[in-house]
Amino acid sequence: MSTQTETHPLITGIAQVKLPVTDLPRSVSWYCEVLDLRHWIEFVEEGEVCGAGLIDRSGAFNIALRLRQRCAGHPVLTGFDVVAFTPSSRFALDVLAGRCSRLGVTHSGIADGPEGSRPDIPDPDGTVLRFYHFTAPTTGFTTVEATPEGMVASTV
Repeated sequence: MSTQTETHPLITGIAQVKLPVTDLPRSVSWYCEVLDLRHWIEFVEEGEVCGAGLIDRSGAFNIALRLRQRCAGHPVLTGFDVVAFTPSSRFALDVLAGRCSRLGVTHSGIADGPEGSRPDIPDPDGTVLRFYHFTAPTTGFTTVEATPEGMVASTV
């Protein structure tokens, strides 16, 4: 007997990622420039703009930004890769790294590892955006271990 979930996935993507920021106009500008997003929507509470939605040009995903002081617990994510994006190609990583360099945006450069290539780009608040271009199979189970010599992967 077949069920709906066996023939159709329950989830087909991620609609949005919401990130806390300290300076909303600065972050809106940064995300629009670095990721080529469009400022799509703003959220006003008690007369203050406290959030914004940014959408990619194809409408495939959006990033919501919310003033940190308006978030529960005032989260600080400095140095943490709260989200990872899948670029369309390895070339897209080169384009992104080049854009960051032209804009004077700090980035890690593109690291090639056993799972594929990835750059990390900290936003103005230090929250890390990670981009994975997977080249290793994702059908099995892989353990990636950080060693003094670098990343070592083993796949089952």
